[in-house]
Amino acid sequence: MVALTDQERAMLDGSDGAAVQKAIELLVRYADALGADRFVETDNVAGVPGSSTPWIKQYYAADGGDYRAVFSRYDLDSDEVVDVPRVNAFSCHLQGGMDPELWAEQGFSAEAHANFASDEAQVAGHGIQVLKTCTPYLAGNVPVMGEHCAWMESSAVVYCNSVVGARTNCEGRESTSAAMLAKRIPDWGFHRDEFRRGQHRVQVDVPVDDIFEWGMLGYYVGIAVQDAIPVLDGHIGPPNLIRHKHFGAAAASSGGVEMYHMVGITPEARSSEQAFGGRPRGETFVYDSTARAETYAALNALGRSMVVDFVMLGCPHYSIEQIAQAARLIEGRRVSANSALWIFTSRAVKATADASGYTAILSRAGARLMTDTCSSISQAVPAGTRVVAVDSAKQVHYLPAIMGLEGWYGTTAQCIDAACTGQWRGALV
Repeated sequence: MVALTDQERAMLDGSDGAAVQKAIELLVRYADALGADRFVETDNVAGVPGSSTPWIKQYYAADGGDYRAVFSRYDLDSDEVVDVPRVNAFSCHLQGGMDPELWAEQGFSAEAHANFASDEAQVAGHGIQVLKTCTPYLAGNVPVMGEHCAWMESSAVVYCNSVVGARTNCEGRESTSAAMLAKRIPDWGFHRDEFRRGQHRVQVDVPVDDIFEWGMLGYYVGIAVQDAIPVLDGHIGPPNLIRHKHFGAAAASSGGVEMYHMVGITPEARSSEQAFGGRPRGETFVYDSTARAETYAALNALGRSMVVDFVMLGCPHYSIEQIAQAARLIEGRRVSANSALWIFTSRAVKATADASGYTAILSRAGARLMTDTCSSISQAVPAGTRVVAVDSAKQVHYLPAIMGLEGWYGTTAQCIDAACTGQWRGALV
């Protein structure tokens, strides 16, 4: 059973109000289920608190069918509806369901948008940062090494643990919403030193030196190690934020990787010995030319037709560097009348793209720069879409399965070319 501090026991007794009491009650049940014997304090929480579709609100119609009812009943699993105060922890809202301006182009109704806007007003009114992105670290929420966080979103979690060296498990809506009020999360899993040590070795024998290659390597690693912690060493090219973003997202999708080590690259792997931390080493996997070709084939297994109806970029949400690259690649060209190009990013990054002229370049070419969501999250694609091309191993893993589409994975340049020609001409070099 989890041991409580005096402050936590006071919360449980209702000293900080009914909502905090319900939050700590939920977290106690959660900790006991995990076998955690204590909580850690967190002041960095990322989730989707209180937001819901109209049908969820209808489900709670007897309780008022509003943000208060959803947060109480759904987020806090409360046996009664309570007043929800402003949150106590620094908290941000991750991706939402639609673009706040281009929602009609995404196929949403005015009623759905009104519900979206109403929820967003409630989020802001409760002191939660409206980031609306799967990459909070690109939009102002950048934790530091050793910081205890409570984050949702698999690609954000693996980045937080691996690249920054902060600490979070892959949390859910309920635990993050409760943590926003209680500033606590169970001391379990990736919060503890002993859980962060490497388990399997991945030897990289072919050059991995751009986003396309990092994404494929991530996809291979996820399949190989599943939800274990890999330690990678070998021919891994210069790291940067974008490459880590695509590697981690792919590994978290094809497997369940929540943390990885790259020897000499990530902060808890100055050496292979540090990465494994004395833990017995498991299997060794080798990423060579054969594994690379097999991974590419797996990523493109659902591609048949060379006629591309839709190109989706921005999974995880594009950085300003990636938007700049897309603008350079498409400037002077035009999206085919038989295709569409949607690029997804956060509102914060889009503001920079607007000011830098990239949004205008994309718009002149017939592309759309969208925020808040992606096609997999919102299940929104242009009408008539049958074949999609993406530069994200994560997105090609999910979108074809979710929407029943054919999918192609390639470089950003290959995807931009497909949008402008309506044809897939990508290939593994």
